[in-house]
Amino acid sequence: MATQIITLVGVLIGALTSYLVTVTAERAKFRRTMATRWDERKLDTYIAYVSCVKEIHRAAMEAARARDNGEDAAEALARMEANEDKRSVLFETFVLLADESAAAAAHTVNQRTWDLLTRARDASNGLHAMRAVTLVQALNTLHEAARKDLAITRTGPLG
Repeated sequence: MATQIITLVGVLIGALTSYLVTVTAERAKFRRTMATRWDERKLDTYIAYVSCVKEIHRAAMEAARARDNGEDAAEALARMEANEDKRSVLFETFVLLADESAAAAAHTVNQRTWDLLTRARDASNGLHAMRAVTLVQALNTLHEAARKDLAITRTGPLG
């Protein structure tokens, strides 16, 4: 009888151990899956936000170039304003998902973008006024912060 009880206790301990190991492994797998989902969502948001800012920059520069050449800048300005509306919405998602340094860098990008928009909306400004806005440098800082947030390391000649 004692051997049967020892055997039964051994089976129970084995079952309990197996259960605990399985639960722990499943929790770890779930955490990794959720982290991956959030990282994918972050990456998509970061790309959409930066792409939108780049479109605003391109349209503002095109409008300035048109003004310098005495051409109509209305189409470029309309594209710029449409992208500004989109950027404003994307920024909210960006800040919700980003870590503190990436969010701070995005705030700087927003400020530089608003500077660019203000200059582009002024019909007397040409390329010279647009080039004074340091948006590209702010975007480079944002790229670096986003890479850190996503744990992306550089390899090759630039890394």
